[in-house]
Amino acid sequence: MNNWAVIAQGEGLSVVLLVVAVGIFILVIGLLAFLANFFWLWIQSKTTGAGIGFLDLIGMWLRRVDARTIVRSKIMAVQAGLGDDEVTSQELEAHYLARGNVPQVIRALIAARKSAIIRLTFREAAAIDLAGRDVLEAVQTSVYPKVIDCPPRNAARPTLDAVAKDGIQLKVKVRVTVRANLERLIGGATEETIIARVGEGIVSAIGSASDHKAVLENPDLISKAVLEKQLDSNTAFQIVSIDIADIDVGENIGARLQADQAEADMRVARARAESRRAAAVAAEQEMIAKIEESRAQLVEAEAEIPKAIAAALQSGGLTIMDYYRLKNIDADTQMRRSIADVSERDSTPRVAS
Repeated sequence: MNNWAVIAQGEGLSVVLLVVAVGIFILVIGLLAFLANFFWLWIQSKTTGAGIGFLDLIGMWLRRVDARTIVRSKIMAVQAGLGDDEVTSQELEAHYLARGNVPQVIRALIAARKSAIIRLTFREAAAIDLAGRDVLEAVQTSVYPKVIDCPPRNAARPTLDAVAKDGIQLKVKVRVTVRANLERLIGGATEETIIARVGEGIVSAIGSASDHKAVLENPDLISKAVLEKQLDSNTAFQIVSIDIADIDVGENIGARLQADQAEADMRVARARAESRRAAAVAAEQEMIAKIEESRAQLVEAEAEIPKAIAAALQSGGLTIMDYYRLKNIDADTQMRRSIADVSERDSTPRVAS
């Protein structure tokens, strides 16, 4: 029994040792794989003179920084001639942790260095990148000016429409050449502001022209007038030139406005005439009412005549001969009226049917 116990205890110890050995083997393999991942980055940094040590790579891993991005960006900077006094690995890490685009910033610094006319530091480039601007595009635009169409190609209206003092409409297309101003890129207005200001300047310049023919003869007068207004102030760009790409004659806005005004005046005159006509009709109806009222009063007065005659006969103020004389006069009057009516009807011309 003692022998079997010793054997069982030895087998259990062997199993434990085997498990420990396997665990150590797996740990060593994982550690070697982990170190191998950084080893190649360290070799690249060492051979190119990037100056990033092995412990620096492990520190990047602990700080959750993509060491591959930092090493490649630092190698790119060193190969382009940017020393540690201009770009350090700590600055690259800080910009990466700030969610910046590290390779894009390095490319912008290299492009600025190659141009030999732009002075751009890493802090300035990082600030531009963190502001949401494409720093590489800004540097390229600063070296090679950019052309902006005004109005843009996807605009609702394909041309800028303005009216000269003589009432003729002009349709203009403008191309604005701009250069990026790196000093005002942070906080400066964008292309939309340039387009809006140029459009406003074009409309104002054409509106100030006394004759549209003068604008057609010398389109450069418009661009000169717009350039004098310094439209690039407080913007991220510097206007190099403003060129008139196309100019066409549109509608006669002045004549159309005059026609519309004449139509409006005619409507007002018609309204006033209708008002006067209505007033005249009302006055006519009022006069007709007065005539009818007078006729009613006349009929009422004539109704009193027989009563007056009867009263006169009773009082003796009127004799029977006087009464017959009045009847004869009345009959004679009615006869003359009937003769006059017949004469008027006969003298009226008749229209042949």
